[in-house]
Amino acid sequence: MPKPTTATAVPATLITDATLSKAQEIAARSYGPVWTGPSGEESSGEAVARHLEATIALLDKDGWSRVHTCFRDRNQDKDRAGDVNPDDESMTVKQMLRALLRFVHDDIGLDLDPRRTLDTALRHVGEDGTYGDSDTAHVATCVLDRLVQAHTGSDYARATAWSERQHRTHADITALLTAGARFARTYGPASASDRAA
Repeated sequence: MPKPTTATAVPATLITDATLSKAQEIAARSYGPVWTGPSGEESSGEAVARHLEATIALLDKDGWSRVHTCFRDRNQDKDRAGDVNPDDESMTVKQMLRALLRFVHDDIGLDLDPRRTLDTALRHVGEDGTYGDSDTAHVATCVLDRLVQAHTGSDYARATAWSERQHRTHADITALLTAGARFARTYGPASASDRAA
């Protein structure tokens, strides 16, 4: 997992103090607790901010994709020699299995696009365990949802759907994640060790 970095140039429309304040109002009115993950435990603002910054670093390293694609472009493979038609009734079961295994190996197992969607990157940072976990991934998503709601003025807006719009860019995603980290540090709860000190 790449070391998190803070983005430098981001569109100001996502990180204004007014947007952060409005997002805090929305979070305070939320039906469910924003800072509590599926484990039932609260995540600190700092832990969520680290998760969001690690997500920026991961997307900067591997690239961002607006939507998830699991297969390579089939046009790349038009001239591939030795392709076998698995619908050919004259094939033996062994030949069909070999064709299927070759398909899985060639089209799924190799040359996967390393780019990630916003949702996938948040989850992968949580799965890695270095800069977050499944709770901080969940809370980070809640934070980003509140920011998008504040930004768009829509109570139903969600960060994942917002990130998948056709005109969205990597810079937009970085700006949202940066604003999320700033929001988490500003409005998130202190860690248990900070509260004890």
